Amino acid sequence: MSLETGNLSKFIYITLVVATYWIISILTVFINKALLSSNNINLDAPLFITWCQCMICLIICVILSNLSKWFPKYVKFPDGHPYTKETIRKVLPLSLLFTGMIATNNLCLKYVGVAFYYIGRSLTTVFNVIFTYLILGQKTSASCIACCAFIVFGFWLGVDQEHVAGSLSVLGTIFGILGSLTLSLYSIHMKQVLPTLNQDIWLLSYYNNAYGVIIFLPLMVANGEHVTVYNYDKIGSLYFWSAMIIGGICGFAIGYATALQIKVTSPLTHNISGTAKACVQTVLATYWYNEEKSFMWWISNCVVLGASAVYARLRQLDLSKVHKEPKEVKQQLKV
Repeated sequence: MSLETGNLSKFIYITLVVATYWIISILTVFINKALLSSNNINLDAPLFITWCQCMICLIICVILSNLSKWFPKYVKFPDGHPYTKETIRKVLPLSLLFTGMIATNNLCLKYVGVAFYYIGRSLTTVFNVIFTYLILGQKTSASCIACCAFIVFGFWLGVDQEHVAGSLSVLGTIFGILGSLTLSLYSIHMKQVLPTLNQDIWLLSYYNNAYGVIIFLPLMVANGEHVTVYNYDKIGSLYFWSAMIIGGICGFAIGYATALQIKVTSPLTHNISGTAKACVQTVLATYWYNEEKSFMWWISNCVVLGASAVYARLRQLDLSKVHKEPKEVKQQLKV
């Protein structure tokens, strides 16, 4: 095979991986929105829906784990036992954050439109900078902090435009902020837990879902969702469970697609791809739901998307300098 042919094949492969990530990610958001707030489903039990998705992901992990033992030549999945005392001690605190993260994200999506969903959860980068300083004592460059200021401004402008249009959900916006906060804390704590799991993302996903299906149970009862589900007239509907299973499979698949995209590209490319995907997702949502947005609303999206992309690029430049600096400087710059 010639060098040109090899490069073309690699380019096509990377393009297919990125396209797969985009399709699965956007499809997951739209399916979850339908599950959480469509008239066809009409089930006011967001925690139950999230619990079902965790259960489906757990079942997939268990199946893959067993298949890897039976057919190790064809199926590769890490061997793990989530309910051992040592594993619980190491992973359970992170799984509590994981549960809070996916619950608040779905609650945000329940109350806000898909078009506003990205803006509603756009403060993750800002919380990352704050918590890496408060928890880890690591500083961020002034240029990155300036990007965070633009993200906050874009978020505020987006909320203001939703309010002007009369479509602002205060509850949904609060859950979006909480989702950003828990995602940030989860990302920071995950860096401390992964080394104890041999840096295995799949093993962590297995454990998170194994604990999540238990953690959600008292939350559902406290929210009265057991009564809502019991009285739900479509609980035996094939359509309902088909949508639930598809949503759960998409939830599992997005983890695989994310890991694969990072593997074949880089963390920076993944961030930029995610930002571009959010832009396409927003445009698709306004078309799909026939929503008309003001000029300033679109400006708010451009500010957040642009500042997020610039932040990702600046972080890459900062981290590239780390390899040329002494170890004590590395500790200050690393995020």
